[in-house]
Amino acid sequence: MSPAATYIKIGKKTNQPIVSPVATQSQSPENQHFKFVSAVPTQLKGTITKSTKVSALPTQMDELQNLQQKFISSILTKVTWTNHLEILSQTKSPEEKFFYLLLCIKEKWSMRELRRQLSTGYFERTMLSKQKVSALRTNLPHNLFKDPYIFEFLDLPEEHSETDLEKALILNLRKFILEIGKGFTYMGNQYRIQVGNKDYHTDLLFYHRDLKCLVLFELKIQEFEPEFLGKLNFYLEALDRDVKRPHENSSIGIILCKGKDSEVVEYALARNTSPAMIADYETKLIPKHLLANKLHQLVEQLSREENE
Repeated sequence: MSPAATYIKIGKKTNQPIVSPVATQSQSPENQHFKFVSAVPTQLKGTITKSTKVSALPTQMDELQNLQQKFISSILTKVTWTNHLEILSQTKSPEEKFFYLLLCIKEKWSMRELRRQLSTGYFERTMLSKQKVSALRTNLPHNLFKDPYIFEFLDLPEEHSETDLEKALILNLRKFILEIGKGFTYMGNQYRIQVGNKDYHTDLLFYHRDLKCLVLFELKIQEFEPEFLGKLNFYLEALDRDVKRPHENSSIGIILCKGKDSEVVEYALARNTSPAMIADYETKLIPKHLLANKLHQLVEQLSREENE
């Protein structure tokens, strides 16, 4: 691949360089044309500052070209061309493009898997869940959990039982793991734990290889109630005492509900010391524009709170 060439124009008043979309130029005289480099974000923040002088442009261009070459070799070439085309056609902002590029590399998504994540608004759901994940009393990597989870592949009727939901998830375990994220190892359903003289059975138990901890999914087909959290904490304590190994981290619990009141969740988690999360699940696809609008509202709200 030929070196990337970046085109820069100077503002009329400020002499501030404005970086245009990254492109590659053919070196052949008879084939002078340009090819856009897939889903590269169009702005490279921090590369050129407001105080940049015109005389410094050659140096800035060299540094920018080096950054672009590193970006191309470390990220772009690790994503298939078909996935590049999917990201280009289905995303808008540079942040969203970069998000899917990195996940394609990390999760090794096929085109079909990427297409599903794009259609279910994976980016928007992950960004919306960031505020709720902060309630977990542990250091978690970004983009690990989502809210809501989309289980359109279950083909469940609107009215279904917790048993129906659990059986359907087990029958579609591969798709379920694709939705919750790779790194999860299935340990069983109705996992038995004994406390005192009684046996208790959890819903879905996984082990996360990167977090090095047990992750318990408890299923509820109704709206979240605060008492659900007490039962989850009981299960997490039992898992940590009797199942967790010494080198492993504290167990994490996720309650999947058919709806929740955000204020009730906030109150319930305020004094909760166990790593837990409350998330919605949907059995049908949510229109992506609704998720995008919701994310936009959250960004505006956070911006107002920072300015106050």
